[in-house]
Amino acid sequence: MIVSCGEALIDFVPAPTVTGESAYVAHPGGSPFNVALTVGRLGVPAGFLGSVSTDFFGARLVGALRKSNVDTRYVLRLDRPSMLAFVNLESVEPEYSFYDSEAAHRYWTPVTELEADVTMLHFGSLALIDEPAAGHLAELMARECGRRIVTLDPNIRPTLVGGNETAYRERLTTMLGLANLIKISGADLTWLDAQQEPAAIAAAWVAGGASLVIVTAGADGSTAYLRDGRTIHRDAEKIDLVDTVGAGDSFMGAVLAGLDSCGVTTPHELASVADETVAEVLAFAAHVSAITCSRAGADPPWRDEVTLPVCASGAKGTR
Repeated sequence: MIVSCGEALIDFVPAPTVTGESAYVAHPGGSPFNVALTVGRLGVPAGFLGSVSTDFFGARLVGALRKSNVDTRYVLRLDRPSMLAFVNLESVEPEYSFYDSEAAHRYWTPVTELEADVTMLHFGSLALIDEPAAGHLAELMARECGRRIVTLDPNIRPTLVGGNETAYRERLTTMLGLANLIKISGADLTWLDAQQEPAAIAAAWVAGGASLVIVTAGADGSTAYLRDGRTIHRDAEKIDLVDTVGAGDSFMGAVLAGLDSCGVTTPHELASVADETVAEVLAFAAHVSAITCSRAGADPPWRDEVTLPVCASGAKGTR
């Protein structure tokens, strides 16, 4: 099972009304939540780990997870409000205004040990900012590193970091040093280090122990950095764009589901992953993300909507 760890929230996405004016429509969301939905919809065993409110928004979030075949055994329900995010789609990239005071995701604490069927743990994004949840999630990654594949997409939201920036940067640095697989956008790389080129940063992470680093660049596609200086680039698919909400999350979920489908389920197997496997996984992820971008909001596709197979060549997952 691939378990995604972090926050679940409600995205309010603009939509036209019958009078032609804009209104906001509520959609379940949150980066790790969307990753879990993508994995579940693609037919790979998926789970979600994090705190979800007991309010009616929380009930909707849990219902959405279960509808998308996501296991909720690691969901902690708390009597705290759900986080709300309002999305502006009038800029080049979606802009978010977050309302998260005392929200449930901030207060996740470990309540149970992970079971043996968990093969991958994915971490991100807003839940890594505030204590106590942020510290507990970092500790979980440190504990499970080496036992399972651990992955990270920082998905940084600078407007929420605020006065926590020093501690947040230190936490991210530690987690980036532990992750077997890092997926990160060009914008996040610039926030982390505007002085270095993305390729240099990715190469440093690989040299520090990561088996695979994927840098995404929107319409310019994605580039994977592997050990021994190998790189693999994949162009983005051309589509009729509706919006990019959830695009990176569905890409991440498809990468994890694709690796699982190719038989890459342990840290050792990821460390020796074949170039052909990475190329096919990138193509699969680009296709899944393109479908998400072709419709409103974070609505990743189901497996029967995805026409591109993964591991079509039959190549073994490892070299």
